[in-house]
Amino acid sequence: MNWKVISRNIGFALLVSALFMLLSVGVSLLNGHDSALAALSISFLITFIVGIFPFIFVRNVPAITLKEGYVIIFLSWLLSFIFGMLPYALWGGPFTLQNAWFESVSGFTTTGATILDNVEGLPKSLLFWRSSTHFIGGLGVVVFLLLVIPGSNQMKIRLTNMELTSLSRGGYSTRTNKTVYIFAYVYLALLVLSFIAYLLAGMPVFDAVCHAMSVSATGGFSTRNTSIAAFDSRWVEGITMVFMYLSSIHFGLVYLSVVNRSLKPLNNPVVKFYTLSIILVALVVGMGLKLNGICPTWKNAVWNGFFETLCVTSTSGFAILDNAHWPLWIVMVLMFSAVMCGSAGSTSGGVKVDRVILLFKAIGRRVNRILHPSSVNEVRMGNRILRDEEVSPHLLYLAIYGLLLAVSVLISLMVGVDHQNSFIASVTSLGNVGPAYGDLGTMGSFNSVPMLGKLLFSVDMFLGRIEIYPVLAVVAMIFDKRTRE
Repeated sequence: MNWKVISRNIGFALLVSALFMLLSVGVSLLNGHDSALAALSISFLITFIVGIFPFIFVRNVPAITLKEGYVIIFLSWLLSFIFGMLPYALWGGPFTLQNAWFESVSGFTTTGATILDNVEGLPKSLLFWRSSTHFIGGLGVVVFLLLVIPGSNQMKIRLTNMELTSLSRGGYSTRTNKTVYIFAYVYLALLVLSFIAYLLAGMPVFDAVCHAMSVSATGGFSTRNTSIAAFDSRWVEGITMVFMYLSSIHFGLVYLSVVNRSLKPLNNPVVKFYTLSIILVALVVGMGLKLNGICPTWKNAVWNGFFETLCVTSTSGFAILDNAHWPLWIVMVLMFSAVMCGSAGSTSGGVKVDRVILLFKAIGRRVNRILHPSSVNEVRMGNRILRDEEVSPHLLYLAIYGLLLAVSVLISLMVGVDHQNSFIASVTSLGNVGPAYGDLGTMGSFNSVPMLGKLLFSVDMFLGRIEIYPVLAVVAMIFDKRTRE
């Protein structure tokens, strides 16, 4: 294991965080040296020094092994969480160490769950840093690293293949080396366009910047206590819905649609299934909101149904309604979407709708093989025929995901989380969705969760964001005698 090359690449990831801490210091200065100036300045210096250290003392070693790649991914995320909590912990207020850790993990994993009962009590510079963690985590700390690695050397290609699943690279044709740049182009375009749209809708500049970073990352951190509802604007809500949807479909397909000036690339089985799922769930939720007297009119109920459904399916933690007193069945309908979520190659979390489609197709193929043993049975995704070795890892991922969810529910019950949120908060944490139900709902916070519960849910967020396998690989290396020798 070459720790020199590992430390140098992790240094890149920390320098990205340091850059945004420096920008946050600038926001503090522009707002009259607000109360977070010292915390952000100290955090920047610490993060910058640690990040730059490997470049001073370690030569650039371009080649990495498979094991080193997984360690780089794992530690880049983990150290981003640790250094990202510094501004919160040094500022103080509601940020105990456990709360600062939870907020940092939630930000970088674009989950959007928060421990804050009064978001508006934070200085603007800290709010900017909070949204910046969404921006960094949405694209991915490792993807930022890949953007600065020159050319198409083997390190870049290997890290790309490990950071992005095969589902993320499927659905369109391009070189592995170019994939990272396509994702970055689309991500930045969504950021800029959502910012302009929010400004045109009347949102103040600072709020527009922070919400643009949140919506493009499908994160959900807001600058207001009541989230999007605070702006009381159908235009703002509509813009948020549009960009939540665009940010949760495959960026490669969005790129092709723009480049080819055609919607034909979006005529994709995954996109169609995902869109139809949103429509179906939104109509059911809207019906529930109207029949239970939560919304006064059918028009209002359908609108809110679509907004809340998109918040869950895209894994954006925004809200315009308080779900604390909703009938439990409405929340459970949304939890189905919270497991499935958006498509691979986007900033959304969950198991990805692609894997759900693969599961249905695999079940269909198995049933057809039982009924017609001599027939040829293939699994197709669009025009692609998938081999068994391409399908089985994703079916195994679904099984691991379900097992982790069950373990999370059991442990959360053991540490004192109530029975409803033991399940719902585990689903929303592992799926990077954000708010749960009741006191942990859309207008609530996770502040009341016991310390061990916060730690558990932060682990869920981490596992969900990097899609489990890199963590399992690193854990396996720790216990592998051949790795230690």
